[in-house]
Amino acid sequence: MWIWVIIILIVLLAVAGVKIVSQAKAMVIERLGSYDRTIETGPHYVIPIIERVASVVSLKEIVKDFAPQPVITKDNVTMQIDTVVYFQITDPKLYTYGVENPISAIENLTATTLRNIIGDLELDETLTSRDIINTKMRAILDEATDAWGIKVNRVEVKNILPPRDIQEAMEKQMRAERERRESILKAEGEKKAAILIAEGEKESAILRADAKREAQIREADGQAQAIMKVQEATAKGLQYLKEANMDDAVLKYKSYEALVKVSEGRSTKIIIPSELQNLATIGTTLSETMRQSPKTDK
Repeated sequence: MWIWVIIILIVLLAVAGVKIVSQAKAMVIERLGSYDRTIETGPHYVIPIIERVASVVSLKEIVKDFAPQPVITKDNVTMQIDTVVYFQITDPKLYTYGVENPISAIENLTATTLRNIIGDLELDETLTSRDIINTKMRAILDEATDAWGIKVNRVEVKNILPPRDIQEAMEKQMRAERERRESILKAEGEKKAAILIAEGEKESAILRADAKREAQIREADGQAQAIMKVQEATAKGLQYLKEANMDDAVLKYKSYEALVKVSEGRSTKIIIPSELQNLATIGTTLSETMRQSPKTDK
């Protein structure tokens, strides 16, 4: 009977010594109170009573959002800043034995580092230099936590909360800046509009002047062409007369015929050129013609 009990106890102890480590985890094993080894993913056997699991460590990246910390800037402005730290355990042994309560140690180290960095910056620099703050904090924390088996991958400043009166002053400043920019944009818009209107009026005046000049040029061209046509017709007529060998007597006779046609009208007075008065026969014929025409003047 006792033999079976002892056998069962031995079996239970043997089974209890089997340890299966999950992915991305590690176990720190102690033997008789001192560090022996670190076991990682897979099945392992831990000798009961003699060996024990000191700690189970996660090897995944850990994100810790720490509470806001009061810090004072170089120009004596107190503000609240909270940070987020991304870190990963690289050495389970150092993490287990390096420091008591590693998360609390990282939080305190983050707070003191943040105060040191912000103390060298003024308010405006603090608000506009988040990347610089993040880089400095990551480098300092990563170096300090090497002895704890921790690697700090990234540090982010989550919120920067200045005092209420500073916030109100900043809001007023931002509002004034926006109004100033609005006034500048409005003035620039009015300026551009005035320039465009002036340019439009200038182009319109130029177009009107060009149209007027073009009309005058075309009108002058038309008149010149008309004069040229008249001169060409006159020249052709004279050329025809010259080719017909017409002498002065014939020209005077033609002039007489024209006067006769003119005299056929009513209330017509004829002034005979002195050249025609020398032709007696033409004068006689002209007087007879005048007597034959009806008398219209009383």
